[in-house]
Amino acid sequence: MKFQVLDIIPHLKNPVTGAIVSTADRLNQVVRTAQRAEELGYDSFSVGERHAGEFISSSPTTVLAAVAAVTSRIRLQSGVTVLPVLDPVRVAEDYATIDQLSRGRLELVIGKGNEVLQYPLFGLDLDDQWDLLAEKYGLLRRLWTEENVTWSGTFRSALTEPTTTTPRPFAGAPRVWHGSATTLTSAALAAKWGDPLFTANAIQPRENYQVLIDHYREEYERHGHDPRHQFLGSDSGAGGVFIADTTQEAKRQFGPVYEALTAGRNVPGNNSPFRDIDHAVAEGPALVGSPEQVVDKILSYHRLYGHDLQSISLPTTLPFEQQLEILERFALEVIPKVRAAAPTRLWEAPDPFGGRPESAGATEPDAAATVAADHDNYRSDHAHVYAH
Repeated sequence: MKFQVLDIIPHLKNPVTGAIVSTADRLNQVVRTAQRAEELGYDSFSVGERHAGEFISSSPTTVLAAVAAVTSRIRLQSGVTVLPVLDPVRVAEDYATIDQLSRGRLELVIGKGNEVLQYPLFGLDLDDQWDLLAEKYGLLRRLWTEENVTWSGTFRSALTEPTTTTPRPFAGAPRVWHGSATTLTSAALAAKWGDPLFTANAIQPRENYQVLIDHYREEYERHGHDPRHQFLGSDSGAGGVFIADTTQEAKRQFGPVYEALTAGRNVPGNNSPFRDIDHAVAEGPALVGSPEQVVDKILSYHRLYGHDLQSISLPTTLPFEQQLEILERFALEVIPKVRAAAPTRLWEAPDPFGGRPESAGATEPDAAATVAADHDNYRSDHAHVYAH
């Protein structure tokens, strides 16, 4: 299995302590987390996009460009690019620029988004969201794979003059994933084009996501695509990741924060049903517990989904130093066991995107050894952080 770190850049107070960092510090934390994720051998780093609510991810291209400038191997993804509210010409230009800056490390994840207020903000009708997504993706594909494009559609002005967007992508069109959360539509669109699917795995029982995944695989086969290129990603829900020496200790430390955050949410159709930490750990996708508990949970989902890419999100209301410790513990104590138990062809031969770039996500042997050797000293030096 491969591993992604996703930050949709929520900007929230810690509901227990009331602490909140500045906007500038929060954005810089995203970039620093990406750097550390690369050092620890994660395979990709993803930045979300939101235009409403308590988020500061309205310009993911800017943040991904900053990440591209300070990394060299880790793949860069969006999570998700809300394509229905955007101009495909601008999307083609902006993300091709990031692909060039990163020398071919970009992979796009598109979707309708799960914030209904985004549509009126851009002067669009929410009822058109699926038609907007399908039409704009069709144009984006052409802009990235063809030159001198002419086009006409329903939701934007026609391209009557032959159009070639610049810059061109670094080495051909980047791979595009489709984010799927609540309906069969995104799954069907991904299958139609032979693209990979990313299941939100967040606010519904796992059986509901299994329905979307099964539909995707059935449609993928019906359209006659090569099964070797069928890949699936899975998120870890709004609860994110929190690791302690024991599951009981993880729930004791993180439970009050988790429960205060979920209790305070009032977003119709987008609330987690897992309102207490015991429920979240027992039945939800949140990866909270001992390393062994987290490994077992990921593999339990893998047995059901067969996914290739596991996405995790850090608890960003906690002190940043503590977030980095969780990131490190997950890399050293969880990832190796899951990789061994759940191998994948994603970004490996014969995956056609396996060489973009050749060393994406790989930690240098000396660096990996240094990280492992320093782990105990790091935890000892920062023990005061975990006592609260």
